[in-house]
This record gives sequence, C-alpha cells and structure tokens, in this order.
Amino acid sequence: MTTTTDAALRTMADDYATVRTSVGAYRIDAPLVRLTGDDRLSFLDGLLTKSADFVEPDTVREALALHDDGTPFAVLLHCETGEESWLLPRTPLTAGELRGHLDGPDVPPGVTAEIEPEGWGVTAFEGPAAWAVAAAFVDFDISGLPLHAVTEAAVPGAPAAVAHLARVGTTGEYGYLLVSDAPEAAHRAVLAAVREQGGHPVGREGLDRVRAEAGTALCATGFLGLTVDRADLSWMVDWDRPGEFRGSGGLTRPAADGPRLTALTAPPGSRFATGAEVTAAGRGVGTVLWQAPSANGDEELVLALLDAPFWVPGLDLAAEDERARRRPLSTVTLPRVVARSLTTRIS
Repeated sequence: MTTTTDAALRTMADDYATVRTSVGAYRIDAPLVRLTGDDRLSFLDGLLTKSADFVEPDTVREALALHDDGTPFAVLLHCETGEESWLLPRTPLTAGELRGHLDGPDVPPGVTAEIEPEGWGVTAFEGPAAWAVAAAFVDFDISGLPLHAVTEAAVPGAPAAVAHLARVGTTGEYGYLLVSDAPEAAHRAVLAAVREQGGHPVGREGLDRVRAEAGTALCATGFLGLTVDRADLSWMVDWDRPGEFRGSGGLTRPAADGPRLTALTAPPGSRFATGAEVTAAGRGVGTVLWQAPSANGDEELVLALLDAPFWVPGLDLAAEDERARRRPLSTVTLPRVVARSLTTRIS
C-alpha cells in the first residue's frame, strides 16, 4: 500500500507518467450542484449555450455558461440521471461564484438547485487502465458503458451508498467520474482498485500537463480573460438553436481573422513569463498567457494569444524567456500526444 511518504516522494513527472501509462485517481474539489424538479431541463436550457431539448437520461455532456455580456463564465459538465441533473465545473470556480450565477436567472417554480449538497462528493480516475478500475463498480461488462454515458454504481464496503459512474474525462485517456453520497468510502474503493492496476493518486500539476496536451488546459487556467471567440470556444455554442439563453445577446459569431488562443512548443527548460511578447521575424504577433507544468521532458507547452494568421500550426516564432534570452517557439495542433487509450482495448 502506498504510504503518505511514498506519495510525497512522487513528482509531477511521475504523476504525468501515471496518467499516460496506467491510471491516476484524484478528488474533484470543484463545487457540485444537484438540480431537482420537473422543469430543471428548461432551467438549464436558458442557462447553457447548448440546448437541453434533446438531452437523454443517463448521459453526460459539457456545455458553456456565459455572463450576461456574453463572456465565458464556466465550462460545466452536465450529468443527467433521469430523476436529477448534476452540474460540475470544469474551469476554476468557487461555490460562491457559482451560487451567484445560478441565482441570476429566474429559477422555475418547483426546481431546486443545491450547491455542494451535504454528504456528496466526486472522485475521478483517468488513464489507459481506467476502464479496469471502473469495472469494480458495476455488475456488467464495462465495455458496454459508452463514452458520455452514466450508470448506477455500487461502492465496495458501502452497500447502502448511492453512486453514479460517468464515462467522461479531461486527459484524452480513458476517464471516469464516480459521484456518491458516501464520498470517503467511494474514494477509498477507487484508490484500492487503482493500485491493483499499478496506478497512484495524482496531483494537479502532472494532471494539468496531460490536460494541456489533450487540449483541455482551460480546466487549469480558466478563460484567461478571453472572449468565447478568442478562447476558441465557439464550438461549444449552438449558434442555430431557437430562443435566447443567458448571455446570448452579447455573443458575436466567430471571426475568421481575429486573435486566437494557440498552443506552442518550446525547447525543454524554457520558461516564459505571462505577458511575454511572441514575435515572427522580429514583429510582435501575440502574447504568452500561460505555460503548462514541465512534466513532459520532451518539450515545453505554452498557450498564447496570437494574431491572424499566426495561429495556424507549423510556424516558427520566438519570445524572450524569463532570463531575457530569445527562445524559439513553434505553433502546434492539439492533442499534442497520442493517447495510449486509443490503442488500448476495453475488455
């Protein structure tokens, strides 16, 4: 069994390797929301940028919530279990911020929104062996649970627990969420099953590097002060849906020639300050917004806001690092790493 000392000796590179090669587990500390009432989907229809008209029971999806002015508020995971709807922020958010946002729209009579419902918690596990961990919580062949599906789950050691297992993740590897009203028992059971597969609990930095390589860096960074268009989130808006939703009046359709959030790579050991100017042949073309943790020794990964047309992949750019040295940068596509889960069969 892994001890506290063992866990303390693990580096973020170890955690990165765990998610890439076996399975890593971590607690979800984002505020969980439970919605009940017959009209809860109507409420979500006016809250999210994707329509809830055709949401099926026992499914999970990601949707964007906006401020009244059309700027992004949060990416929310919407889990529908038939009798309840659950929301889980994917971007950094406090319970107070979420409460203030949900109190804004008119909540239909009979709909109840509980933020951080007492006694509930969430544990996640991701990696190419995550499916084998998930199998410990269901009584059917785990290969029968498709992506974006939710099922009832049993928590070993807590026979009276209520739990929902969702197949969804943030890393490009196999991923699952376990939502339970016995969160401590559920977390212990996940850790036990993870260790049987050679995995470990993982920390935020190693996990954030995998997410950045998979194209889900906003889980760590938030929206970096960008609009929906500049954050490259226009794909999360159902532009042709009927009716209005919160923030729709402030939205504009994406422009083909505007600045865009872009992934770049740099040589290992390069460190760039937020705000560093990105140049092309000596001309300023953008700004560094965030650098991913250095958990992958092959290269550094950077997010920058680049002017058109410099956000296309395959361009050689440059920026000064924290030591005022000129360092090369290259625009790249995401996902950056081929996930092992793409060639690992669920069986």
